[in-house]
Amino acid sequence: MLKFFTSSIAIITIGLVCLQWNDNSKNDFESLNSSVSRKVPVIDSGNVESNYKNFCSGCHGEKMDAFVDRKWKYGSTREDLFKGIKQGYPDGGMPGFDSAFSNEEMYALADYILAGIKNLKRYDFKKATVQENLFVSEALNIKLDTVVKGLGSPWSIAFLPKGEMLVTEKSGKLHLVKKDRTLQIISGVPPVAAEGQGGLMDVILHPNFKINHLIYLSYSAIKKEGSTTLATTAIMRAKLKGDQLQEQQIIFEALPYSRTRHHYGSRMVFGRDGLLYFSVGERGNEKQNPQSLENDLGKIHRIKDDGSIPTDNPFVNKNGAKPSIFTYGNRNPQGLTMNPLTGAIWSNEHGPRGGDEINIVGAGNNYGWPAISWGINYDGKIITDKTAIVGMEQPLLYWIPSIGPSGMAFVEGSRYAGWKGDLLVGSLRFKYLNRCKIKNGKVVGEELLLKNIGRLRDVRMGPDGYIYVSVENPGFVFRLMPVAK
Repeated sequence: MLKFFTSSIAIITIGLVCLQWNDNSKNDFESLNSSVSRKVPVIDSGNVESNYKNFCSGCHGEKMDAFVDRKWKYGSTREDLFKGIKQGYPDGGMPGFDSAFSNEEMYALADYILAGIKNLKRYDFKKATVQENLFVSEALNIKLDTVVKGLGSPWSIAFLPKGEMLVTEKSGKLHLVKKDRTLQIISGVPPVAAEGQGGLMDVILHPNFKINHLIYLSYSAIKKEGSTTLATTAIMRAKLKGDQLQEQQIIFEALPYSRTRHHYGSRMVFGRDGLLYFSVGERGNEKQNPQSLENDLGKIHRIKDDGSIPTDNPFVNKNGAKPSIFTYGNRNPQGLTMNPLTGAIWSNEHGPRGGDEINIVGAGNNYGWPAISWGINYDGKIITDKTAIVGMEQPLLYWIPSIGPSGMAFVEGSRYAGWKGDLLVGSLRFKYLNRCKIKNGKVVGEELLLKNIGRLRDVRMGPDGYIYVSVENPGFVFRLMPVAK
């Protein structure tokens, strides 16, 4: 075991070998050559965290996010990790560190990595069982009241007066759910690109719906360019009269259209200011879209109820900027809600592999994608080695591994003891409801609810004071009925 390097050349060599397997290895290599004295990793025999940061994080992520939900080709036990660190896997791009660390230091690294990836185990719900439709939680228990069943992928819920509701289906159907819980199809819905993550998505009511009968639909709009079908996020405003939409008007169309079929965003909410906030994903093009103010993609927008632009939008007077932009540097926000206590708009958004976020939406804020991220690419490569840059916002909460966050709502009223003021977020990936415990505007804890319920797409507070959720494939809408412990 080589306790100390015999020359600075040996130290530089180890540093270069580690950095070579970074996704941006060429840039790292050149940067290191230009400033060796500042970049050389130094072994700290007493600090495993420092050793991980210096020798491993460049390839595997600062927060071990590359390890969290990876497929362990060579095994994931302590001995497997020790062997990998010691011998490496040159064919897979992993150098060995036998000459750099002692066995004790390599075992310490293995233990550090295993401790860092334990988060994945909290989402292992295989042993979670539901008895007699009873879900147990810390403060109270929940039974599910089935409101709607037999749907495919119910994306969004909106509550109408007199106990009725609207439910969108990703396939392009808009359902009216009557008081007796029977379904009726509403006509006049726009054509949608129901492929990939696209389709008919969010539905909300105008704040003065009782007077003007206006509703808003977000969807993946279709455009033909020769033989190619393009798509984008669009918003339609229409009047609901009986089982028909009338006076349809497209009030927003995200530009440019794209060939991709993912990252549409599409959540909408009216703020306390009476303005419409909505999200548009970056459509999978993180290199060009989210950091540019010259396109609509990878942003949260703010418009008036008729689609016109508020004069106090943050970039309305900036040359070349899209005037509807309210925030930028977003990836794919699929949750948007207003905090009823403060009036602030909160969002969640999908990271890549790791790095899903909860943010408070602020005028002109840059949320950093892809310059900063707590996640990595789906193939395990590093997107960025930075998790923070001055001038870019940090999330209130981030998830590693990704939970696939969806709809979100703050708990109001007195029906749910101990939950009032907390934030509920659906999980598509792990099929549960995430309760974020909120104190003084910060997330101070979490509880995992409704384990194994299914891909939970939407969460809403109903006017009756109950929480409603929609679940995909098979599609249900449930009302959460609290049961005292």
